[in-house]
Amino acid sequence: MKIAIGADHGGFGLKQILAAKLHDWGHEVVDCGCNSTESVDYPDFANQVCDLVLSGGVRFGILVCGTGIGMSMVANRRKGIRAALCNDEYSARMSREHNDANILCLGDRVLGSGVAESIVDAWLKSEFVGGRHLKRIKMFSE
Repeated sequence: MKIAIGADHGGFGLKQILAAKLHDWGHEVVDCGCNSTESVDYPDFANQVCDLVLSGGVRFGILVCGTGIGMSMVANRRKGIRAALCNDEYSARMSREHNDANILCLGDRVLGSGVAESIVDAWLKSEFVGGRHLKRIKMFSE
């Protein structure tokens, strides 16, 4: 699967770890930056990942900043994006199964890399169940 990943300086370390893990799992990773811990503006990277998801260039996106909050706020302003800030596997699964999340947001300063990897794994293995959930998604997507 083709997945875009992006981070600001606060999420750079975890982005590097997750990009390598995704590659190990057999996914094609599009790294949208940033490329160091030098201070940058997180909306620039969130928008790059959102653009790829919206264009169909990738199936999913992952965004990382210090807490995940800023990235999720930027991403969710974009029509067609359903970004979920997740700090546990259960929330990650539910964001896919019930909300058809197409972007996962994570906080480097909130999660350890092992927990973050488990969250990403659970998120990627979950599928949208549709049904009554589709009606609800349409209510806020139009």
